[in-house]
Amino acid sequence: MSAPAFSQPTLDSLGPPLIDVTFVVVDLETTGGSPNTCAITEIGAVKVRGGEVVGEFQTLVNPRTEIPPFIAVLTGITDAMVATAPAIDTVLPSFLDWARGAVLVAHNAPFDVGFLRANALALGREWPSFESVDTARLARRVLTRDEAPDCKLSTLARVFRTSTTPCHRALADARATADVLHGLLERLGNLGVNSLDELRTFTGLVTVAQRRKRHLAEGLPEGPGVYVFRDSRGRPLYIGKSGTVRSRVRQYFVASEPRTRIAEMVGIAETVDAIACAHGLEAEVRELRLIAEHKPRYNRRSRFPEKALWLKLTVEPYPRLAVVRKLADDGAVYLGPFGSARTAAAAMAAVHEAVPLRQCTKRLSPRRTSPTCVLAGMGRCPAPCDGGVTPDDYAPLAAAARDLMTGDPRPLLDATRRRMAALSGQERYEEAAGLRDRAAAFLRTAARMQRLSALAACPQLVAARRGFAGGWDIAVVRYGRLAGAVRTPYGAAPRPFVDALVATAETVLPGVGPTPAATAEEMDCILRWLAQPDARLVDLDGEWCSPAAGAGGLTEWLRAADAGRDAARPFDDRRGLRPVHRPARRAV
Repeated sequence: MSAPAFSQPTLDSLGPPLIDVTFVVVDLETTGGSPNTCAITEIGAVKVRGGEVVGEFQTLVNPRTEIPPFIAVLTGITDAMVATAPAIDTVLPSFLDWARGAVLVAHNAPFDVGFLRANALALGREWPSFESVDTARLARRVLTRDEAPDCKLSTLARVFRTSTTPCHRALADARATADVLHGLLERLGNLGVNSLDELRTFTGLVTVAQRRKRHLAEGLPEGPGVYVFRDSRGRPLYIGKSGTVRSRVRQYFVASEPRTRIAEMVGIAETVDAIACAHGLEAEVRELRLIAEHKPRYNRRSRFPEKALWLKLTVEPYPRLAVVRKLADDGAVYLGPFGSARTAAAAMAAVHEAVPLRQCTKRLSPRRTSPTCVLAGMGRCPAPCDGGVTPDDYAPLAAAARDLMTGDPRPLLDATRRRMAALSGQERYEEAAGLRDRAAAFLRTAARMQRLSALAACPQLVAARRGFAGGWDIAVVRYGRLAGAVRTPYGAAPRPFVDALVATAETVLPGVGPTPAATAEEMDCILRWLAQPDARLVDLDGEWCSPAAGAGGLTEWLRAADAGRDAARPFDDRRGLRPVHRPARRAV
């Protein structure tokens, strides 16, 4: 059996030159505006390539329903004219075969393409994967209000002096739309839009200066990798990843960019370099490492992994909880990482509500006493400060907190539920919601840490996934750190590649804490990759497991808690409401 001829797409195949593209400019006349309740009465289309007309298609269609009088007046198509015309089940297959392989063009394309698609589905035909171009939308991006007060076809026909005047008949309107298309493409050619890919992504928000930088994408790898935008002094401005680096970088210069900061970055960038990667996981991990190393000013996330916060159960005669930034090899128990001090404080409060650990920050000794605090009087602290509690008496409390942080967190959840029920019975709903949110912050972090700790405990894990072109994407992970990656070619036996990768992979020594050799973000990437349905475990040194009664089994409660929080405070997360850059409106 011969191997299939797989190949990596080139930039030209992703966006062929416009001169080589076949366009089918189509226009429909219908009995109304909805494809669900109205029918097509006429189809007209013009096939053009390289600026020349290479074919035309026109036919009336029997709608098998009466044409409304105002439609008949508007189009001039009457019931008598379509009485002997073929029905749509005859016309549409012929049109789709005639237009196959071309790019559909229409003025207000959602209307015409929507009618064609709805009728195809009604006939039980699969809708072909047509690319489409909307001349009305394109005109809004190209023309100013001084040139065209609106983007009606009749207005654009006057602007571009079309050879045919639109008259609400399908073929005449299609011919006029074809002339408008050529006029718009001529304008776009002056703006550096020369390929179909650039036409699809064109927007007036991209400046001419940005388009002139398209050459920065030349020579970059076409497969997966990491790209780095640099300024005139070679300093990294922005680091990103992509499965097709060259195509992605090119998009920065030809497509709209709603993120104002990134649009600014593109204007400053002078060079772009890239690192080719074996597969997507390696690209994602390399991106995180490079961002953490260089801290580019236009990257927002992952720049400061060293600033992550941890909840620490200290090693003292009377242990307590503390929020720290650094992990130490001191035998302490750590929970994290937390992205903010607020979340860390919420998780700490959740533990204190379940286990009455002391909350004072001074170091206590059984040989010295000090006055008790108000928490002792409230029964929320055993008051080891006054000497009435020995370290052995206090040890069960520390052990209970340790179990919550590393093992079974259900006692914390049970305590939270009881307290919430009591508060709800007193109609103190806001306090109950606060308890729920604090418990959720703890449980979510505990579940994540248990997943990370399980991976970090493995001296070596080798896994594979089906990759591009039928080969295998293979990764070697040591103590939670990606130590090697390779992609096997189609048809090759994977075992020699696995053995070679294991022999040449990075040597990783375990460090301190739940993430001893890699950042939590890197380990999250690896875990997501391993969780895909097509992932296969090849070799494992050690054990990879999480607690059977761990926080990972409480996802349903966490989901319900998140739903309750979002319903009560729908506007807390405003990421979806950020303003985006819009061009200033021109005065008319």
